[in-house]
Amino acid sequence: MPSNYLEKLYSGYLGMNIGIRLGAPVEPTIWTYERIQSTYGDITDYVKEFKNFAADDDANGPFYFLRALYDDAKDRDITPNDVARAWLNYAREGIGMFWWGGYGVSTEHTAYINLKKGIEAPQSGSIEQNGLIIAEQIGGQIFIDTWGLVNPCNPKKAADFGEAAARVSHDGEGVLGARFFCAAISKAFETSDINEIIEAGLAQIPADSIYAKVSRAVLAFHAQHPNDFRACRDMLERDWGYDKYTGVCHIIPNAGVCVLSMIYGQGDFNRTVEIATMCGWDTDCNAGNVGTVLGVACGLEGIADKYRKPINDSIVMSGISGFMNILDIPTYAKELAILGHRLANVPCPEGLVESFTEHDIYFDFELPGSTHNIRISDPFFCQAKHSTEKSFKGTGSLEVVFDRMVRGEKSKVFYKPFYTRDDFSDERYSPTFAPKASSGQKVSMQIFLDQWGGNETMGIAPYVRLSKSKKELVQGYVKLVDQEWVHIEFVLPDSEGELIDEVGIVLEAYSTRKPKSLGRIFIDEFRIYGNADYTIDFNKQLSNFGCITPFAHNNGAWSLENGAMYLMTAEPSEAYTGNYFAKDYSVSVQLNPQSGHSHLVAVRAQGAMRGYHVGFDGANQVSLYINNFGFTKLASAEFPWQLGKDYDFKVTVQGNTLTFAIDGQEVLKHTDDTFDYGMFGVSTRTAARTYFKHIRFTEI
Repeated sequence: MPSNYLEKLYSGYLGMNIGIRLGAPVEPTIWTYERIQSTYGDITDYVKEFKNFAADDDANGPFYFLRALYDDAKDRDITPNDVARAWLNYAREGIGMFWWGGYGVSTEHTAYINLKKGIEAPQSGSIEQNGLIIAEQIGGQIFIDTWGLVNPCNPKKAADFGEAAARVSHDGEGVLGARFFCAAISKAFETSDINEIIEAGLAQIPADSIYAKVSRAVLAFHAQHPNDFRACRDMLERDWGYDKYTGVCHIIPNAGVCVLSMIYGQGDFNRTVEIATMCGWDTDCNAGNVGTVLGVACGLEGIADKYRKPINDSIVMSGISGFMNILDIPTYAKELAILGHRLANVPCPEGLVESFTEHDIYFDFELPGSTHNIRISDPFFCQAKHSTEKSFKGTGSLEVVFDRMVRGEKSKVFYKPFYTRDDFSDERYSPTFAPKASSGQKVSMQIFLDQWGGNETMGIAPYVRLSKSKKELVQGYVKLVDQEWVHIEFVLPDSEGELIDEVGIVLEAYSTRKPKSLGRIFIDEFRIYGNADYTIDFNKQLSNFGCITPFAHNNGAWSLENGAMYLMTAEPSEAYTGNYFAKDYSVSVQLNPQSGHSHLVAVRAQGAMRGYHVGFDGANQVSLYINNFGFTKLASAEFPWQLGKDYDFKVTVQGNTLTFAIDGQEVLKHTDDTFDYGMFGVSTRTAARTYFKHIRFTEI
């Protein structure tokens, strides 16, 4: 493995998301190449500011489809069917994840419907099944970056993994794009020479393929005109444009843009993603793909701060798990590095394994420049940046400079564990969220004070903010001690049915007007951990992105009515939330069935196709089902229930035992070893109308 593997992974994944964010505003077809040029000229920075950048299909796919390595291909190479199962498990039908443009129009939508109808991969994405045009659209190369990241210095293996993943939805030239980019990403771990990287990608596809031919045409043009990328773009329009390669977004013209931007960017990360954006067509896909390659090749030092800082180490996504949809990039880089060691069959460094956690939040600030999405409420008084000057453990910390504050002046320093629609500028790909921090959990951090001026040392108070009311629950103040590390620990308070969307400290000055407080604090070893115990009050929830907070809905019509979450559906439907990696817990739900025969609670749900569902199941009966790519009844019992009446359900999963009680009476108990962690939620297997309220989740 490369000695700097983790850092290169981090820069590559950052590079992908920078490219996506840069290219996304000019992706819609109304933004022609000419319009981009006349409006923005020579692009040298983001063209649009966002409150927070909403989800994007180019980020969803590389994250969620890679989970095939956990679910099915745990000890072997992946197959197209492994990745197909990830498609079905982690996508919500018709919303989020990718572009649902219609069967026979959107390649991904077409492949998904094929899979749902029982057409297995790779037939689901084949030319035979879908025709040449659908099979050769760009999606074959836009969801595959992570397969290259987990196979460093092994272009052939990376290409083979990328091809297996791409064959779920693509064929022909569309699959060759996956091979090219996975190989290029893999090669970038061992060289920064862009010519070598491009050749490594081309070595993994047939020399007589159209993909290779358009790439060679670009390289030949560059050899004759090395300083004029726009002339090369004109050549692509003339010889390889959308008029010749049709469909919504064909891979061949965009392959030309990708090779163009890399060769004219000449190994410079920033210029490469800028050129990819200026060239038009599928701008976020192209800038994202080349951003991964150049992010790995150039490393963190090659990424300009103007591009890195707005990312702030965080992205959001729109898969079925609201918990995983809030992604910390340094933490995910560690996860990818662990997977990379596993696939290479080499021991993983012990410190790397110890520093990674799925269930909890742990920010160690060890990766160069990492900030872990820690934010400042008042940039007039405070500025935050990564530092290697002080650390409680390891080499890194977060430095927060406070500048001339006087008694009563404050700034919050916080992590954002939950989002609502108001946090975003738009609704790209309809993200959904489940809280990463909840009542009952503990928060801890180490804080070092280096005060330069003022007649009183600074104080801090732990706090949380509630997402709907914006009420801040501030705990007692602690005076910091100059030149000492102070351990701060507190329990997240009862949020009384709301969700927590800020967790951190209030930094307050105590100095009088002369001299003012000036200096800095260093934060290290930031954790949110332990068992959650919280309630969901639907009087305090919102309807956001087509879902009721904090749930991700899969089918059905869901709304807020009379203090309840109301479901009306003509088909099987589910709503999921909670920590994806929660193991032992109980869920209490008050349920009022209005019509239909199926009214269920889901536990240890690992997606749309995996989990347990228990509850009313036909006249005078309750049943427990396991969903493992198809529902199977595990147990049932008699229970006389009726429509229009409130029932208090309580489902407890502990070890391999599931217990189901109604109104305090145990009605069903069963043991099963299939799933040992997962989300919770509510569901139905048939047409139904149901009210759900008074939900409580308690980890054991």
